[in-house]
Amino acid sequence: MLSKISTRQIWGVAYPIILGSIAQNILNVTDTAFLGRLGEVALGGGVIGGLFYHVLLMIGWGTGVGGQIIIARRYGEGAHRTIGRVVEHLFYFLSVISVLLIILVKFNSGHFLGLVVDSPAINGAGKEFVDYRIFGLLFAFVNYSFNSFYVGITKTKVITATTSIMVVVNIVLDYALIFGHWGFPEMGIAGAALASVIAEATSCVVFVLYTRFKFGYGKYNLFNFAPLNRKLLVRILNVAWPLMFQFFLSIFVWFVFFLFIEKMGEVPLAVSNILRSVYIVLMIPIWGFASATNTFVSQLIGQERSGEVMRLVKKVIMLSMSAVFGLGLICISFPTVILRIYTNNPLLIEQSLPVFNIVAIAAIGMAGAFVMFNGVSGTGNTKVSFAIEVGTLLIYILWAYLMAIVFKTSLTWVWAAEIIYGIFITSISYWYLKSNKWIGKKV
Repeated sequence: MLSKISTRQIWGVAYPIILGSIAQNILNVTDTAFLGRLGEVALGGGVIGGLFYHVLLMIGWGTGVGGQIIIARRYGEGAHRTIGRVVEHLFYFLSVISVLLIILVKFNSGHFLGLVVDSPAINGAGKEFVDYRIFGLLFAFVNYSFNSFYVGITKTKVITATTSIMVVVNIVLDYALIFGHWGFPEMGIAGAALASVIAEATSCVVFVLYTRFKFGYGKYNLFNFAPLNRKLLVRILNVAWPLMFQFFLSIFVWFVFFLFIEKMGEVPLAVSNILRSVYIVLMIPIWGFASATNTFVSQLIGQERSGEVMRLVKKVIMLSMSAVFGLGLICISFPTVILRIYTNNPLLIEQSLPVFNIVAIAAIGMAGAFVMFNGVSGTGNTKVSFAIEVGTLLIYILWAYLMAIVFKTSLTWVWAAEIIYGIFITSISYWYLKSNKWIGKKV
């Protein structure tokens, strides 16, 4: 049983995820920087192809978070022997789904992208990227199953190690396969995609080996691989399906957001790809604190300590916002230096500068918004979190459409959608948690 959850315990769960996110974002920065050297078309194709891939990833991510909530609840209840069965059912479900998605996308990627991308050059580059990148889906979904297990039981250090190994492999292979160094073929944007697939496969192998040979998995009845239990799978999916659609819609709307920008021209799209990478770097601490919130809220409820949930959420928000504020201050103070990491094109740097403050402010707001929102999903009432997300995303995408397509304003006004999203998601999530309507929810 947990005593009062301390700042140290929150950091204990959050900081390995944060370190893993840092490693992951080094990968994103490197990919963007390498593709930026190939030109605006490669950069634009990379962001469109990458966002399309991440839309599909959200299906696995949402399922994994649903599994994490159940694992954390069982951990809080002390029912450790039931956890392994939950993890195995994540393996079963996500492996099948990933194979089906690979087959679907492999034979239709050009058609999917052609429906939404105006530029033939960017469409071709995006298709070339996706045709290789899609094979990483199986390894990514298996990795999400392991993430759910380790975050749910608050043993997150291994996530840092696996992510770091993945990043190192990806960077080395990026350099080799994009530009054709060390005797490797010069593959351009396809090389970036293939490097990421191999890196995800490597991370998956490390997860399996660590869990099998270094971790005391027997306590959790893991790796028995008993036959599929329909009732257990239905229980997992009952929690997970709103999260699957929630995360899918979230990244899909961001994909549409970039499609609106693509219609503003190739330069605004290239600028937004750079800003996207900076924004994700600013969000690094948030992922760790949000995951910790999700886990600890579910554990507290499992221990029948629902009265402590709001106090926990507020404590995590203060930690999260403090961390992001420091990163935002660095970005605002040295914008040109940071932008030169991504591109040496003076036009792209000039066009990016006005939007920098918006991105920094939005990230600080998201530090509170994501923690509050994960407090809602951690209660297990994922249908409510799904409804909150849908309503907020409608406002978000309407704003972006009006600013980019209807009124044809500057990129700064388009990116202001992120601030509006943060305000709404925080306000509605806070109201729901304060209402106590979630108390007594079983998962």
